[in-house]
Order: sequence, then C-alpha cells, then structure tokens
Amino acid sequence: MTLELPRAKWRIPLRNPSQENRLTEELGISPLLARVLVVRGITEPKEAEEFLHPRLENLHDPYLLPDCARAVEEIMLAKEKKERIFVHGDYDVDGISSAAIWTRSLKRLGFDVTAHVPHRIREGYGIHDTAVREAAEQGAKLLLTCDCGSSAFETVEIARELGMRVVITDHHLIGNGNHGGGNAFPRANAVVNPSRSDSEYPFPYLSGAGVSFKVAQAVAEECGAKPNQFQRAFLDLVCLGTIADVVPLIGENRILASHGLDALEKTQKKGLRALLRVSDLDEDPATIEEDEYYQYFGKPTKKKITSWDVGWRLSPRINAAGRIDDAAHSLALLLTEDEEEASEIAKLLNQQNLERREEQKRVFEHALEIIYEREIHKKNLIFLYAEGWHPGVIGIVAGKIAEMFYRPTFLATIHDTSEIARGSGRSIPNFHLHNALEANKHLFLSCGGHAMAAGFSIRPERLEEAAEILCEWTDKTIAEIELVPQWDIDAEIEPENLTFRAVKELCKLEPFGEANPEPRFLLRNVEFAWIRETSNPNHVQFAITAPSNDSSRFRKNTVIEGIAFDFGERLRSFPPCTKTDMIVRACLDSWNGSERMRLQLLDFMENS
Repeated sequence: MTLELPRAKWRIPLRNPSQENRLTEELGISPLLARVLVVRGITEPKEAEEFLHPRLENLHDPYLLPDCARAVEEIMLAKEKKERIFVHGDYDVDGISSAAIWTRSLKRLGFDVTAHVPHRIREGYGIHDTAVREAAEQGAKLLLTCDCGSSAFETVEIARELGMRVVITDHHLIGNGNHGGGNAFPRANAVVNPSRSDSEYPFPYLSGAGVSFKVAQAVAEECGAKPNQFQRAFLDLVCLGTIADVVPLIGENRILASHGLDALEKTQKKGLRALLRVSDLDEDPATIEEDEYYQYFGKPTKKKITSWDVGWRLSPRINAAGRIDDAAHSLALLLTEDEEEASEIAKLLNQQNLERREEQKRVFEHALEIIYEREIHKKNLIFLYAEGWHPGVIGIVAGKIAEMFYRPTFLATIHDTSEIARGSGRSIPNFHLHNALEANKHLFLSCGGHAMAAGFSIRPERLEEAAEILCEWTDKTIAEIELVPQWDIDAEIEPENLTFRAVKELCKLEPFGEANPEPRFLLRNVEFAWIRETSNPNHVQFAITAPSNDSSRFRKNTVIEGIAFDFGERLRSFPPCTKTDMIVRACLDSWNGSERMRLQLLDFMENS
C-alpha cells in the first residue's frame, strides 16, 4: 500500500534586475547565471568572480585557527625529541581522510607516526580508552586527534595520566553539558577547532579533513616545505573529507573541493587510483556497476570527477568498511604504497559496499513496515528501533526516511548480544537533533552530533521511554509549518531560456553540494509532449513542450526531453495535454560522445 507523503511547498525568490545586470555586464556572464548568483546572495562582482574562479591563494592563514601555533609547537617538539605520534581519526570518510593526511604528511617529514581509526561496534564514535592505552603501549608521547576529540574529556585525562601530551584537531561542536557547558573543552595541550566560541577564524565550516589539512600545512611549512608543495600533495585527500562530510561548499570548502577534484583526477596515490578503478571512474575500470544516473544522463565525454562522484561513488566505498567491517581497511587503502595491496583492498571495499547496500535495503524495508503498521509517519518525529539492524546502516536509513516523510528521524538497534542499544538520527531544516538529545540527555548513556546528524547509546529497556519523551519534546518545539518540505527555486524562467549554451555556463557553479545545490528552475504552463517507460517502472522519460513567447520570430514550440526519477506511478496516469507547472534541474547529457541539454523533473503540479 502506498504511504501518504507530504506535499512540498515551492519558494520562489524575488528578482533584483539591477544586481543581475551589473554581474552580467561586469563579468560577461549570461543573464541566467547572474540570476542564480544573485538569488544565492552573491551580488558583488568581486565576490562573484572569486566564487566562479576559486583560487588556492584565497585560503586563510592556518595560524588564524585557535591553538594552531600551540599545536605546531607540540608536534615539532615530538620530532625534536624523536617521540612517537599516535594519530586518532574517525571511522567515516572525513575521519579516515584526516588520519591519512596527518600520517602521510608527517612520515614524509621524518616523524615517527602511527595511525588508528576506531571500530564502529567495538569502540563506537570518538576516542575509546582502549585506543589511548594502545597508544601508550606503543610508546607514543603525543596523541593527535583528527575529526574527533572535542568532547573526549575522560579519555584526554587518561592520556595525560599515561604521560602523553594531547593535540586535538576537530570541527565538531565543543564540549557537552556535563563539563561546563557548550564552551568547555578537554584539557588538551591544544584544541584546534573553528567551532570554539573564542575562534576568530574567518570560515567556521571546515570539515575535519579541512582542519587537519590546514594545521598539517603549518607543520610542513615549519619543516621547510612550501605551501603549494603541501597543497599539491594532499588536495585529493582533503577533497574526499570535505565533500563526504556534507559541509557547506562555499568559501574555503569550495576552494578545497574545486582544486581537490582536479587533484583526484591526477592523483598518483595507489590506493586512490585503485578506488577510482573499482568505482568506474578511471580509464581502466575493474568493475562496472549499473548506475541509474549514468544510465539516463550518460558519462562525460572527457573524464572529469565531480562532487557527485565523490559523494555517491567513492565515499560509500570508503565508508563501507567502517559500516560493515573495520574502517582500518579504508585507512590502509589511503596509506598503502603497494600496487597489489591497493588493488586487493579496493576490491574488498567494493564488495563490502555491495553488502552494505543489501543490508541497508533490508533495514529500510523493515522500517517502512513498522511505520505503516503503527502510522508513525503521522507523528512530528519518527523514532524506530528493532533487534538485528546493523548499526553501520541505521544512519543512512534514518536519512532516507527523514527525506521521505520530512520528519526528524531516529533509528536504534539492539545488535547481537550487546546490552547497549545504539541510535542514529537525521534531521530536517529548523530542527536541531543535537539540541534535542542534549535536552533529554538523562535518557542516554552518551549522545553527540550536529544539527542535522546525531547519535546516541542507551539501555535497551529505555528505548520506548526515549521515543515517547523525544516525540513529546518535538511537539512542543517544532511548528507544523516546519514539517512541510520546501523546494527553494533559483529562478522562474521560460523553457526557451534553457539553451545548451546557458546550461553549459551554469557548470561554472560546480562543485555542487551543501549550500550550493544544482540550480532549480520553475517552468509554468508547459505540457508533456510524451511520456515513455524505462526498464525501471519507477522512472519515466518525457518531453515537454511550450509555446515560445517570441511570436514575432514565428519560432516553433520549445521541446526539451528529460527524466523523472520515482515519478513513474504519477506520470503514467497523467492526463495528456494538461497544463503543468514543474520544478526541474538542467544538465548536459554526454551519452555516446555527443552533448545535449536534458531536464530532471524534481516536482510538478497541474496548473489550475
């Protein structure tokens, strides 16, 4: 039975023709590109020029980061004393790429360094005391964290008691309520985090890999390396963490992602080359997966890796090890200098990603059964739990459910014989997941995260209580209007405005991602010229037609083809010749070596 899904509202921006004309005239760009820039708040020519042409020289000085100088001093002291540095990352792409940046760069500079990423099930998120004790047993005198550590109060104290100095490099929210409030942080020798309340760093949205990249560059310069030497060596890795962690792709993140994508194409790191091959992004693919995006939009004539490739092809494979098995495999891939080892690990990650997808599908279908049976989707917050769900996929499934029903969603699992249940949440705009957990932290053994993603551990017998209390708390803190999905539209245009040339120029907005999505356009009063089924009944191909407004030139109707993912049921029964308003994105189809412009349907409604 089909579940009732929320109907989205469309938000159409007001135009500012004078600002659009200024950008068009001073930068020589198309009116359509100027409209998109202005609606996204980029109104000054200098600002627009920097956005369209990201430059490495516009990166900020690493020493503007809080405690960066102290961190460099502690790291250089370890080299002077020939001390071992124990690098501790996280089990996701951001944490793994951060650990790889530190390990590879420090080894290249002559440091004694070893690295560790936690096991999701055995250790969980953050720094487990067993890892700290392992570091001490290895003789490490400096514990260097990346993408974690800002709330590791107890484990930092253990490290100090074991005779280690501690340098934290992180980007997560600082502290927790049990240790002096949100402005408190552990007693480390340095806490480099742009989220600190006293931070004066100009850009607060760096990923964990971004923070590691900046501080590691400062260390490299202290050792005599030039900034561009370091950047060329590690832009590929920082790009992975930046895009995978879904931080805003503006400012410094845009610079790192843009140049990092170029670096990925040329990378000589054996693990990355092997990963590109199994992901079908190299000239000599080891495996070719059927992919709906490429099936309908084609592969670029010229190999060019995009943020979409990183987010949907490379990152899932790197993450798969940490979700299904052990993230140490992914770290080994990014560190290996052996061609054969790289190939074997890449194939392993590819297989684990297939296993992850199967488990994710199973959990998702089971979760939907529970939602339907209990009508949980009618509540303001969705909270589900079950035995046997793999803890490595519940976050992904929570995200799919949150997107599907436009409700903040938590999934928890009682996995194997553990006496602790683990939960993961994904949110919608205007609902802060971490705040919800902190406000009810008496329920949990531990909790942490961000506004849009958070996690917790809890005694299984308290799961039902947690569901009730969090739902009640949500009812009091969220307005009904905030539970209605919304499409933010860049511009209302005519179909004839979507020329090949105009759409190709929109590619200057890449890389796309958080805070810089692919442009969305509203087309009014168009008709479907035809609708055709594809091999997948959920997807259909179509063509739209609309009369040209330029009647003086006697132009024919504008006809544009496109694809509609997950609209098969609605469109197959759509009355012919019905006037329609629709939201689309425009992209270039490169199938079989020739380019043309096509649409992707995002939403539509009959024109009343």
